[in-house]
Amino acid sequence: MSEASLKVRASSWAGLFDCAYRWEGIHLLNMKNTVGLRAALGTAIHAGSAAFDQAKLSGETVTANDAAGVLVDKLRDPENEFDPMKDDITMQEAENVGITLLTKYCNEFSPQHDFIAVEMETKPMDIDCGGGIVIRLTGTMDRARINKSSNGIGISDLKSGASSVQKGIAVTKGHGAQIGTYELLYEHTTGEQITADAEIIGLKTKGKPEIATGTISNAKRIMVGDNDNPGLIEFAADMFRTGRFYPNPKSMLCGEKYCPRYKSCTFKGD
Repeated sequence: MSEASLKVRASSWAGLFDCAYRWEGIHLLNMKNTVGLRAALGTAIHAGSAAFDQAKLSGETVTANDAAGVLVDKLRDPENEFDPMKDDITMQEAENVGITLLTKYCNEFSPQHDFIAVEMETKPMDIDCGGGIVIRLTGTMDRARINKSSNGIGISDLKSGASSVQKGIAVTKGHGAQIGTYELLYEHTTGEQITADAEIIGLKTKGKPEIATGTISNAKRIMVGDNDNPGLIEFAADMFRTGRFYPNPKSMLCGEKYCPRYKSCTFKGD
């Protein structure tokens, strides 16, 4: 790699296209922001679901109760820092919601899939931005699985949150960049082609707990573009080459709760 190379976790890549100014603060300037309990709940749900799916993949006997134990341990982990004042939910309520969703996922959704990898480690992928700047995407496909179906190989990505399911369908809007990145990294790592549509498995953590799915077609094209349109990678290269990371005051994450740069940001318009 070039001396001007930057290592970027693949799982963070999508955030660059939501608010690049926020992304720069977190991932390049190392600004920290304490999350709320709902974010910690999402992390715990994913830990439990990953433990369940990985055990199945390894041929181990595992139950939803086993996975729930992982969830509770992660939620109560002292290293899983959160600010309880940021969310309208108690620890007991978070546990109840998490266990309800995780049990439903383990018993109803996971058995419908033939996962061949869970949060797969990827081979580093270099993106030449020009001007001597190279971005190296590294890390794992956080919260994602590789699913094998009659349509071929595809990405299944778990997304949790207060509005991850709407009208009985998982929200897919805004997830194309991350899915497209994972498709590129899978092909780069394995040499195999992604042939099936990607699937979002949404786990709704506010109100009535719900799980639903939605699909994203040809997410890779969002990243690499086509003959008529540039892909997001080309726009990202411009940002890294110039050092201009653009703000988005209309981002759903534009707020003190989510952005460590919020207080000093002059673009939020208040």
